Amino acid sequence: MNDTARTPAPHVEATPLGPLSRLGWAAVDGWTVARRDVLHWWRQPWELLFGLLFPVLMVLMFVYLLGGAMSVPGGGDHTEHLMPGMFAMVMVFGLGETVTAVTTDATRGITDRFRSMPMAASAVVVGRCLADMLRSTITLTVLVGFGALVGWQWHGSTGAALAGFGLLLLLRFALVWVGIHVGLVMRGQGGIAVIQTLEFPIGFLSNAFVATATMPVWLGTVADWNPMSSTVAAARQLFGNPTVAGESWIAQNPLLMAVVWPLVLVPVFAPLSVHRYRSLGG
Repeated sequence: MNDTARTPAPHVEATPLGPLSRLGWAAVDGWTVARRDVLHWWRQPWELLFGLLFPVLMVLMFVYLLGGAMSVPGGGDHTEHLMPGMFAMVMVFGLGETVTAVTTDATRGITDRFRSMPMAASAVVVGRCLADMLRSTITLTVLVGFGALVGWQWHGSTGAALAGFGLLLLLRFALVWVGIHVGLVMRGQGGIAVIQTLEFPIGFLSNAFVATATMPVWLGTVADWNPMSSTVAAARQLFGNPTVAGESWIAQNPLLMAVVWPLVLVPVFAPLSVHRYRSLGG
């Protein structure tokens, strides 16, 4: 490979006239990039299928293998208490998939190839976000169906249940932008290793499996301020599943914080991701 091939191509961006034209142009380019990933799933479905199998195995382990040794403080069905935590866990574990996809494209030179094309600067990161949200929606749907098979159900209105699913996907949407930024900053296997290592403590250091009140005070405080804990508690409330309310302010206001956390993360990491993509190779 010669030096020219190794040099990152400068970003080429042909700007259409007018804000509406620019928005439409960016949307079309973003969907084109997302469609590339969808076609990749179709041609090589094993990666997607394995991604669906992992949460199913987690549910089987926590319901049937460990379920007999776990109970809900204050009473209630363990499976119904567990499943909202599993739903949120899948949203958090998707962070590693995002970083892996972004890093792989960068390593293979695909990102630099996109940068040499006359396309919207936001198209690659927006397309990555669209593809990951579609994948997460499919994964969540499969896990909800499997949860119903092992005894989980929601109680109350369909509207409240849909709001619960919406908050889960909102958390994933925020984490997608975090993952895109990390993948662009750490363009190598190191970024993947870091995120995959952090997924487990982020997921388990929450109220997904045990009440934060049973933890040491300092650890319970950290768990309460984990954005995942707010989403899990809010989903349990909306689904009408057994909920263990914490004593801290943030633990007692999960519905509010399940919205606030993504509204804080997205405006920070989405612009950072676009800026980082623009500056690659600079």
